[in-house]
Amino acid sequence: MKNDKQKTRDRILDAAEELFAQKGHEGVSVRQIMAKAEADVSLAYYHFKSKRDLFDQVMLRRADILNDIRLKALEAVEKRHPADAPTVEEIIDAFTHPLLDLLAREHDEWKYYFRLIAQVNNSPEWGGELMTRYFDPLVERFVQALRKALPDCEDADLFWSYHFLSGALTLTFAETGRIDNLSGGTVKSSDLASVVERMPKFLAAGFERLCK
Repeated sequence: MKNDKQKTRDRILDAAEELFAQKGHEGVSVRQIMAKAEADVSLAYYHFKSKRDLFDQVMLRRADILNDIRLKALEAVEKRHPADAPTVEEIIDAFTHPLLDLLAREHDEWKYYFRLIAQVNNSPEWGGELMTRYFDPLVERFVQALRKALPDCEDADLFWSYHFLSGALTLTFAETGRIDNLSGGTVKSSDLASVVERMPKFLAAGFERLCK
């Protein structure tokens, strides 16, 4: 059972995650975060060194969970192919499906974190630094698997393909409603089951086409 200090810390992280996702790091103050967390401002500096440290802790606390479930998904796929490499589609599905499934199952718990990831990944200021720090070791593991599935693929094509995958995935996380408006309601950005069904096929085709 969590003690009062841990509960307060978690409440601050939850409030910061939501506000950072909505307004960005520069668009929200520590005072605003603490007001939402219903905690005294002094406690922010008891639990965290600075606003930047608070931002980093928001990013870190869920990154390990996401990296772990995706690595396990990839290892499960590889075990099903002891003599050869999994298909590109299977590898991409292992990379994307666990995240989308988590977002669908625990939407209220994860929606702000995924929106924050989408924001950070598209930020010239934060994207290179923070995504590298928290997610690159896991991404490199998937790139190794893709190299085995596409042994003749040039590095430039492989990394551009990953770049396009990352963009498509984080745009989907953001659930902006853009596709709802564009399609006249035919499809919805919140329809994650449709994304899971289509995204690996679409992205695998792109990898395979560039890597011919």
